[in-house]
Amino acid sequence: MKFDKGLIAGSSTLLVLALLEKEDMYGYQMIEALARRSNDAFQMQEGTLYPILHALEKEKYLSSYQQQAPTGRQRKYYRLTKKGKRLLDEKRTEWAAFHKGVEDVLSGGANALSYS
Repeated sequence: MKFDKGLIAGSSTLLVLALLEKEDMYGYQMIEALARRSNDAFQMQEGTLYPILHALEKEKYLSSYQQQAPTGRQRKYYRLTKKGKRLLDEKRTEWAAFHKGVEDVLSGGANALSYS
């Protein structure tokens, strides 16, 4: 299923932070992990990912380092900072409240009034 770009844009920071919660990753690895973890629901492009990574790094939510891959190529790995972990927690809380609100509207809500 193809998603509205606005839906993806609003959740892309949360997705990137969640990818880095358990391990450091380089860009292409994040793209692959996001596709795999979402059963290919999310196909993030490099042109979307790297501006997010650079903005998060600039704000000190991420740090980065270079490491040589087994192929000999240098890769830039990203990791969550303590500040980034706090942001991830905030984004998760925000997402849960948003998700609940959407579900409440879609289901008619517990306090929905009938206007028949």
